[in-house]
Amino acid sequence: MTNHFFTLQVAVRSDGVAWVEMARPAVFNAFDEQMIDELDAAFAALASNPDVQLVVLSAKGKHFSAGADLQWMQRASQASEADNLADARRFASMLSRLAQMPQPTLARVQGAALGGGVGLVCACDMAIAGDDARFALSEARLGILPAVIGPYLVNAVGIRHAKALALMAERIDAPRALAIGLVDQVVPAGELDAAVDSALQALRKGSPQAQRTIKEFFGRLSVGPVDEAVRELSAQTIARARTTADAHEGFAAFLEKRPPRWAAS
Repeated sequence: MTNHFFTLQVAVRSDGVAWVEMARPAVFNAFDEQMIDELDAAFAALASNPDVQLVVLSAKGKHFSAGADLQWMQRASQASEADNLADARRFASMLSRLAQMPQPTLARVQGAALGGGVGLVCACDMAIAGDDARFALSEARLGILPAVIGPYLVNAVGIRHAKALALMAERIDAPRALAIGLVDQVVPAGELDAAVDSALQALRKGSPQAQRTIKEFFGRLSVGPVDEAVRELSAQTIARARTTADAHEGFAAFLEKRPPRWAAS
């Protein structure tokens, strides 16, 4: 995939791992209208690329993302409600695009992840953070709220933790983020790349077809009673999965004591 972006560096490696790197380190990868549009375009292109098996979202420089660009926010504060609605819808569409990508997505987090930067982390399937990472939703101190990222935050940490983060508007450190489920792993900052590589190696042992089905299936579930509709959904999903080419290959590889074709490649 040829990189044709101004605020991102996007590359698809030969092993099927796509890297989307936010590239505005001078402003701590704060995003504006252009970066939002480019992230949306990059996620759309990667989602439809059959050569892409995994997607990593990362950032140049010391910080993952400072959230909204201050100049963008200043323009928004002077714009009409209609213009702000259109602006918020673009941001919401981009986050939805990331959350609904068929491939597994992993956020690599260093330094600060603030506001919408937290939203990007939550919209990914998994997140690995350096022990220098810090997270905050400070919108309430500016007279607004983390509305667009709210649903993804709730999905990641639950309603109680989400409300506390939004109401307190204080920074939390990486161990606290791990404890509430905002990230999945915390490692020393100097070992962040090695931890991401290890996670990617583990992910590549799974069937890409199964991983896509996992994302689709779990995306339809919610916390609550396991009623007849949920039971039927689970039964139909596994029945279809057992008849796929990847299932046949996976069981054959297990019985023959060899790696399945997707892992061997």
